[in-house]
Amino acid sequence: MQVYLPTLLPIANKSKTMPDNTLLIVICSVLVLALLGVIIYFVLRFMRGSIKLTMPQTSFGAGQMISGSFDLLTKKAIQGNQLVVTLRGVKVTEYRDNDGDKKTRTDEIYRDQVVLEAARQYPAGHSVRHDFQIPTPNVQSPEFMNSGLGQTLVSAFRLLSDRRTRIKWKIEARLDAKGIDLADSQTVQLNLGQFF
Repeated sequence: MQVYLPTLLPIANKSKTMPDNTLLIVICSVLVLALLGVIIYFVLRFMRGSIKLTMPQTSFGAGQMISGSFDLLTKKAIQGNQLVVTLRGVKVTEYRDNDGDKKTRTDEIYRDQVVLEAARQYPAGHSVRHDFQIPTPNVQSPEFMNSGLGQTLVSAFRLLSDRRTRIKWKIEARLDAKGIDLADSQTVQLNLGQFF
C-alpha cells in the first residue's frame, strides 16, 4: 500500500499573494461605500424637496443688478435656518507642483449674500416662487475701491495677468436647513472692466 501526501507548496504560494488581493478588496470596498454614500445623500436631498433657479440673463457689467427667481418645493417638513441668494467669486489657479503634476487651487475672493427669509418651518408640500436681486461689485465706485473688499478684489485681478488664473462667478439659491440643505446654482459672467 502506497500513501500519497499532498504538497503544501501551492498553498504557501497563495498565501504570499493574499495581502495584494486583500488590499485591492479593501480599496474597492472603500470606493463602493463612498459612491453609495454620495447616492444616498442625493436621494435624501431629493426626498426633502428642491430649488430650481431661473435667470433670464447670465452676463453682467460692473454695478449692475442681477435679477432672477427660484422655485422652492418642500416634499417633507423642513426646519429652515435661512433662505439666501449668494453671489460668489472664486479665484481658480492652475499650477504644477514640485513633481510636475498639475494642481488646481481655489480661493473665495468675493461673497455677497441677500437673506430672503429668516429661520422658519416649511410645511410638507410648500411651493413658492421667490424673486431676487443682488448687485455685482461696482468697481468704478470710489467707496468700493477703498473698502477692504475692493482692495482684495483688486489684488486678485492683478494676479489674473498670469494666464493660469481666472475668476469664476456663481449665483446660488440655498435653503440652509437642519439636516440636508436644498440648493441650486448657476454660473454667471461678470465683465468688471479695467479698474486698476
